[in-house]
Amino acid sequence: MLSLLLVSLLLLTLIVVFPLIASLSNRHLNSFDWSGYSVASDSNSPQPLVKDINASWTVPTVKVSLGNSYSAVWIGVGGQFDDTLIQAGTEQDSINGQTQYSAWYELLPSDAVPINSLSVSPGDQVMTSISLLNSATNTWYIELKDVTRGESFTKSLVYDSSMLSAEWIVERPTLGNRIQTLADFGEVAFTNCTATLDGKAGALGSFPSTQVIMYNRQNAMLATVSLLDSGGSSFTVKYQG
Repeated sequence: MLSLLLVSLLLLTLIVVFPLIASLSNRHLNSFDWSGYSVASDSNSPQPLVKDINASWTVPTVKVSLGNSYSAVWIGVGGQFDDTLIQAGTEQDSINGQTQYSAWYELLPSDAVPINSLSVSPGDQVMTSISLLNSATNTWYIELKDVTRGESFTKSLVYDSSMLSAEWIVERPTLGNRIQTLADFGEVAFTNCTATLDGKAGALGSFPSTQVIMYNRQNAMLATVSLLDSGGSSFTVKYQG
């Protein structure tokens, strides 16, 4: 799944920044494996100021594919500008003609950890948050709730994050040093997307943001990303194939 996401993150550092910038606070990036948004204190010279990230989404229904295909929906802190990334979310795959759904968290470079206490299913409403509890000890707190089922998972852990960026992402994961085929997930609507940077809590659109769009090596778009809504806290990622 995301056990070797570090490889894809290294690829992300090599992505091409489109020269067209919609505004001083909204840039566009081309990625082999991510579609969504990221925020930072500054797009050119980010500071380690990200302390919190939140979002909700509905677990999408994937279509069965001829070969195996994968998709992950997550939020995270770090990863855009460096090798650190603390993340949590859901995965929706088509494996051997069967669809599979799960919840997980991950602290790079360690492998993803399945959250077996959550039995997520298509259509379930999920709320996820990652927050810094203690900066002196680098203690973080992860919470993932399946609102539909009334189930929740929480965990405190120590992790040395760069705190340079926050992300809301749909991904085609890397397995065995290879970026996998993206599963047909239909669409995912991220809502209630908020973060805290330098003590300021606000919607995604309150901070310098980057729209990330997934392409394959043949420059075909794999997933589109909508503009933010009027409140700056919601957007939709749609599968393109």
